[in-house]
Amino acid sequence: MKTEFKLMAAPMQGLTEPEWRRAHSRVCGPSAIEYFTPFIRIERGEVRARDMRDFTSPLNEGLSVTPQVIFRDAEEWKLLVDALRREGATRIDMNMGCPFVPQVRRGRGAGFLASPDQLAVIARLMTHMPDVEFSVKMRLGINDPSEALALADTLNAMPLRLITIHPRTASQQYRGQLHLEALARLRQRLTHPLIFNGDITTPRQIDALAADGWHGVMAGRGLLTRPTLFREWLETTELSDSLLSDAYLETLRQTEIHYAQRLCGLRQLRDKMKPFWEYAPATLDKKLVKRHLKGLQ
Repeated sequence: MKTEFKLMAAPMQGLTEPEWRRAHSRVCGPSAIEYFTPFIRIERGEVRARDMRDFTSPLNEGLSVTPQVIFRDAEEWKLLVDALRREGATRIDMNMGCPFVPQVRRGRGAGFLASPDQLAVIARLMTHMPDVEFSVKMRLGINDPSEALALADTLNAMPLRLITIHPRTASQQYRGQLHLEALARLRQRLTHPLIFNGDITTPRQIDALAADGWHGVMAGRGLLTRPTLFREWLETTELSDSLLSDAYLETLRQTEIHYAQRLCGLRQLRDKMKPFWEYAPATLDKKLVKRHLKGLQ
């Protein structure tokens, strides 16, 4: 049933922050959506304060928001989880999929896939935290799409509510083919509910994934370009190009209003909004998009 199928907004650094989440929810988002914060990290041995403010922002009120953490070992993981528990977090997502090269090289994000011993330590620590529902967002590997198979038994033993899988390797970033055969092998090994993430742009794709037995989808870039994506799927309708463009522009307009309340000056606001225009739908006037990408309004 559609009411049981999970619809999740992927975390994207610098984009899916409280301002966008609030705007998206008001303009396009059914209440069923679960939003994820961009990853919260350790910096100079402490939880980065501005990351934590993303989770504690008043703009999250009334929304389903799950904080995500990125870590290189069990020590960092525990510092982050303890800090979030003090802030009242009852769900925490673990980033094992970020392909950003500096993070991967430091063993964080997808780089953590190469740390099975540390994952086993985290699995033991979780048993002492029954107040938190944990989840994992991961890739198939760093360079080889079969790498994640070695972690299947440890993941199965962990008390996870779900696992989100992006079927690329870290070295691919967000380009290249999806490794669907390797994904199928991993699906056969995992016992937790599984969420599909990667190149989801239309309601019909969500239909196909639901029919294929997935427990939900997580969309990032596709949801920025088509903010009505989940609502269209729930309502079994596809909007016209004109209505899609209107929804995109209104989501950005309200996002900008929220950012204007905390950023200093027009230049800072323009710089903040500029990356959103890189996800503009093809239906928008190209001159309008080009003007915004140049920082002109």
